[in-house]
Amino acid sequence: MGGLLRRFSVLIPLLMLPLGLWLGWRTFSAAGWDGVTASLAAIAGVDIALAFVCAAASYLCLTGFDALALRHVGRPLAYRRVALTSFVSLSIGHNVGVAALSSGTLRWRFYSGWGLGGVEVGQVILFCGVTVALGLVSLGGGALLLRPDLGGMIGVPPGAAAAVGGLCLLSAAGYVLLAWRLRRPMHIRGHDFRLPTVGIAAAQVALGAVNFAFVAATLYQLLGRGAAYADVVGAYVLGNLAGLVSHVPGGLGVLEYVVGAVLSQGDVAGALILFRVVYFLVPLLLGSTLLAAAELHRWRSR
Repeated sequence: MGGLLRRFSVLIPLLMLPLGLWLGWRTFSAAGWDGVTASLAAIAGVDIALAFVCAAASYLCLTGFDALALRHVGRPLAYRRVALTSFVSLSIGHNVGVAALSSGTLRWRFYSGWGLGGVEVGQVILFCGVTVALGLVSLGGGALLLRPDLGGMIGVPPGAAAAVGGLCLLSAAGYVLLAWRLRRPMHIRGHDFRLPTVGIAAAQVALGAVNFAFVAATLYQLLGRGAAYADVVGAYVLGNLAGLVSHVPGGLGVLEYVVGAVLSQGDVAGALILFRVVYFLVPLLLGSTLLAAAELHRWRSR
């Protein structure tokens, strides 16, 4: 039964892709071809360059996810290996979707070759997934607490939005507190799992939030500062969550639809297209090239 579920989970992105394409079509069809091309032409070259800088800073933060994870499991590696594995895994995984299978499989491919066992790689994947969740919760919670009026994007009163933001930050703080107090391993399905040290847990929260702050900054630069940064953060967090829940590969269409609906002011079609190129497609091209080079090197070594 478990094997059947795993095989079916591989098909989920393909089954959900038409939904994403339909939502993407709805997002851009409203602007029309002339509107989209005009929106693209209006983006300054310096803003595109700054968007690439922010995207690179985000992927640099993501290498820190893996570095912290390897430190947590007691199997640190040279940073060049960590950076290669992280970038290849996530540049491809961001576009394929179902991160536990896509980027997780690539992490296993690299880390197992450098001496990590299956359980250790699984712990790295789980650690990085928790760091992603902590980053979204922390950044989104902070934005709601500082700007409770952002709740109006989805029809939530400011008081309720502030309460949700406070709960998000408390949950992140609770994770750090739990890491400080709970030092005994947890026994789950025949394996022992332990929380990271309080220092690593705090670093997870901070690095996760900074990563998503850079992702939102990538989109913010492409919008030409036509929207407040806090609004872009709120829109991106909502769009990213929708993409994760839908399992559409890379959130294609879903992310654009949600961000376009939330940032209703002005024409954002060009910024959304370039954001997909800058943060997803260019890293995918680079990551695929590095993967091919690594596999060629592995084959020659044999």
